[in-house]
Amino acid sequence: MRSDTERNRRRLIRAAAHLVSRRGANVNMVDVAERAEVSTATAYRHFSSVDEVLAEYRFDVGLRLLEFSKKNESHGVALLSAVSREWIRLVVKHGGAMVVTRSGEGYLARLRSGARYLTVQADALKEPIAEAALELDIPNPGDEGLFLWNILFDPREIFDLLRTVGLSEDAASQRLVSAFTGALRGWTLH
Repeated sequence: MRSDTERNRRRLIRAAAHLVSRRGANVNMVDVAERAEVSTATAYRHFSSVDEVLAEYRFDVGLRLLEFSKKNESHGVALLSAVSREWIRLVVKHGGAMVVTRSGEGYLARLRSGARYLTVQADALKEPIAEAALELDIPNPGDEGLFLWNILFDPREIFDLLRTVGLSEDAASQRLVSAFTGALRGWTLH
């Protein structure tokens, strides 16, 4: 990709994230183009909608989680805890734009259909969840484990724990990982 094309694409992604984190869902492509200092036509050459820009933004955040997961040298529940804690850090830093992304489809349907922003996150979590299951002496839950993790680690719920309950990032991470491992145990009983 040409450098100016890539630059414009990055500017559009940053602009959309900035606007959506401050204004919520009331953002359109004209707003994004204006904030990115590109023409509306240029914006539409890159993305067909604000939702598409946000999916790319969420993919970028998921890619950061994947890179962290691959570099982490922990194992078992410790690996799961480290990756989950990193996710919370990423949500705090980037999650304002992620809380407005919603789909009419469920998590597993989107994951199994190959939603790029979810598959990268799933790739970051497969090994930590599998290792945690092994340590907990339960069967690997596969993508159903990803489903359970997604329920607990949704950015909206993380912000709720931090802002409404007043938990620290570490306390939220510890509680969510404990709840997740308990959910894994309960899930495998049936």
